[in-house]
Amino acid sequence: MDDPPPYQEVLDEVAPRLRRLRVQRGFTLAALAEATGISKSTLSRLESGQRRPSLELLLPLAAAYRVPLDDLVGAPEVGDPRVQLKPRRTPHGSVIPLSRGPGPLQAYKMVIHDRRTEPDLRVHEGYEWLYILDGRLRLILGQHDLVLGPGEAAEFDTRTPHWFNSADGRPVEVLSLFGKQGERMHVRAKPVK
Repeated sequence: MDDPPPYQEVLDEVAPRLRRLRVQRGFTLAALAEATGISKSTLSRLESGQRRPSLELLLPLAAAYRVPLDDLVGAPEVGDPRVQLKPRRTPHGSVIPLSRGPGPLQAYKMVIHDRRTEPDLRVHEGYEWLYILDGRLRLILGQHDLVLGPGEAAEFDTRTPHWFNSADGRPVEVLSLFGKQGERMHVRAKPVK
C-alpha cells in the first residue's frame, strides 16, 4: 500500500478548520458566499472535504475571516531564517557568530581589542580563513610573521602554530571562516618575502 503524500494530513484538516472558523466568526454559508463571491455549494463542499481547497478559493476566505492564509491551511511553522547576532565577549575582544547551528563550516565576525604584544602560539584541529575588514592584523603562522590590512586574507591549517592580534594596538575587524580538518576554502594569501 502506498504511503499518503507528506502533506496529506495537513490537507485533510483544512475542511474542518474552515467550518470551525466560519462558525466561530458567526457566518452563515449564505453570508460567507456573499462576502467572498464563492457559491454556497462550493463552500459546503470545501467544509465537508468533498472539494480540495485551491488558492483561488482560500484567498477570498482568508480575506473574509481576516486571517493569514497559513492559518486556514494549518501550514507548519517555519523557523526564522535570520541569524541572530549575539556577540560573545572574550578576553581578546568580541566574537559574533554569523552562521547558525553546528555545521562543517562556521562563520564569525571578530573584533579584536586585545593589546597583547607577546605572541602565544596555539595549535588545534581545523582550517581557518581570515579576511580583514578593518584595521591591521598581525598573524604569526609557523615561521612567518605577517601584517594584513583591509581586503587581505589568509588561509591556514590550524595544526600549524599560529597567533593573531592587532598589529598596532587599535581594534581589528576580521571575518573568520573555520572548518574541521579537511574543510578548505579557495582563497590563499602567501607571505611577502
